[in-house]
Amino acid sequence: MSLARLISAPMRPAESPRPAAPPPYPSFRSMPPGAPQAMPVQDLSSGELQDRERNLGLALKRAVLLAGTGAATAYTAVALIDLLRVGGLSAVEMATVALSCLLCAWVAYGFISAVAGFFMAWTARAPLHGGVRPVIFTRTAILVPTYNEDPGRVLAAVQAMYEDLRRAGVAGLYDVFILSDTRERSVAKAEAIGVLRLRLRLGGRAGVYYRRRLRNTDKKAGNIADWVQGWGAAYESMLVLDADSLMSADAVVRMTAAMEADPRLGLLQTSPSLINAETPFARLHQFASWLYGPIFSLGQHWWSGSDGNYWGHNAIIRVRAFAESAGLPHLKGKPPFGGHIQSHDFVEAALLRRAGWSVRMWPALPGSYEETPPTLLDMACRDRRWCQGNLQHARLLRTAGLHWVSRLHLLRGVMSYLAAPMWLLLLICGSVAWPALHASGSDLSRLSDLFGLTMALLLVPKALALALALRDRRLRSGFGGTVRLLASAVFETAVSMLTAPILMMMQATAVFDVLLGRDSGWGLQARDEGDTTPRQAWRAHRAHVVLGVFGALAAAVVDTHLLVWTSPVFAGLALSSVLSIQTARADTGRLFGRLGLLRTPGETTPEWAAVRAAELRRAYAEQAGQRWEIERMMRTEAPVYQIVPIHAQRPVLEPRLLSMAAE
Repeated sequence: MSLARLISAPMRPAESPRPAAPPPYPSFRSMPPGAPQAMPVQDLSSGELQDRERNLGLALKRAVLLAGTGAATAYTAVALIDLLRVGGLSAVEMATVALSCLLCAWVAYGFISAVAGFFMAWTARAPLHGGVRPVIFTRTAILVPTYNEDPGRVLAAVQAMYEDLRRAGVAGLYDVFILSDTRERSVAKAEAIGVLRLRLRLGGRAGVYYRRRLRNTDKKAGNIADWVQGWGAAYESMLVLDADSLMSADAVVRMTAAMEADPRLGLLQTSPSLINAETPFARLHQFASWLYGPIFSLGQHWWSGSDGNYWGHNAIIRVRAFAESAGLPHLKGKPPFGGHIQSHDFVEAALLRRAGWSVRMWPALPGSYEETPPTLLDMACRDRRWCQGNLQHARLLRTAGLHWVSRLHLLRGVMSYLAAPMWLLLLICGSVAWPALHASGSDLSRLSDLFGLTMALLLVPKALALALALRDRRLRSGFGGTVRLLASAVFETAVSMLTAPILMMMQATAVFDVLLGRDSGWGLQARDEGDTTPRQAWRAHRAHVVLGVFGALAAAVVDTHLLVWTSPVFAGLALSSVLSIQTARADTGRLFGRLGLLRTPGETTPEWAAVRAAELRRAYAEQAGQRWEIERMMRTEAPVYQIVPIHAQRPVLEPRLLSMAAE
């Protein structure tokens, strides 16, 4: 299906598919009394924007963003047309101009946003934590959706967060809900045992609950909606996490206080930092998130204001607002473009804003964390799933009543994956047009200027972020000191330049896959370290290696200047298999950690919750034997392991099993 047909396709809700039969094993539940909250399905074909606020300062910021993007794009268009018009513009040359303009607009937009974020950070005078911790009054639910995840990882984070809330004296205002969509029988059993042990360890009236759905309708969005409709009315807000999320008590309390202070605030999104990276690939992304991420998130906050976005996790949401305005319909047709809305978060934010609720970011709030895929191949698997969801947003751009900034967020989601095939097509078109351009005797200095502009737009934000870190002695120390920080930044930039063409090819393949109508399904995201074998690397990258080698040879035959221009791309592709193997080695990643390279403030001065979660994760790995024995006893001595609500009575299980679970 073409993008034009996709965007113009009708958006009428479709009937939900008949749910699958329940799996042939018992359901384990532990939930408080129900508190139903109506959540009507929204009509995407009709509706009006509520609360059209007028903010002159915000309008000027957006004008600067759009004007700067337009100026860079116009310069690129004029320079390229002037360069290529000798002898008339061919179809390939016109395609080169069009692709260059679109990609320049994409890069310039990110550049201006990052520069704005840099100036916000440079001139900031207020402390990051915002002073004294506020007092809170409302009840909040912490939702942890999980799907076939390692229970030890999930429950370690839950226990660490709950203990941190107890240390802060506010645990009584928070209930944790582990919302399982797990399909694997062995994982479901491990979740049941883990929750039992966790609740007995926390003791007292700990508000930790567990619910496993028999039918995982609509995936994560359906999981959250199911909780809202069953228990949402008992809570003012819900803090939505991912299975790899972690937040400090201080961050949780401050977000809750922000919701209490602004009755029109519907959603508050943090900017999570990456932690727990082991492999070189993960450490590179973790380092980049700590060093470069803040100026980009501050920049987005600068121009988005109350028309912000939602990334699906590490965000607090007002339950009533979400229930009233964010019920998602099914789209007509089959996946990948029809069915349930896969990347639901952007759409939910847009619908909240349509209903008049503010959607904001808090980019400077510390204590919000997530993890990253450990290898290049794992990143490609995650990108394939995200690609399908983001391209589906093209169909939602015409949703009635959306704020134009909400449409911009949706368009950015689409463009974040369309950019990869566009770069690939530009490389092909440029290579085809090069011989005629070189033979025409045109002044190629304009081409050098354009290349310099592109490099500046890509690299200057990194330099600005590095300047911020070098300016702050405490932050510089968090990265391992000046020398290690500079060495790590150079290394990250070099490896990123080599891996960028590999990711470009993988994302382009994913886009073409989706456009051909192939559904990605709902696979499990890899989170644990695991080396990439030579065989795996060769199977995944052999086409990239061949393209890199033969592309470089072809460029050398055409013209040595063309080879120089394209050498970073072809070098990365030719080395893709080696890079994939070497960046997946956990032992190399640990060596970098011991040397202080790619170090982050999250490692140098970790939050209490992060340290505690790591301890609990190690303990979980050491207790496999005890869990196996509890499972055996559940199977032979206590075949029905239904646990009743905590406040009603103690779990109804055999005493010896309880004593083992509490160990």
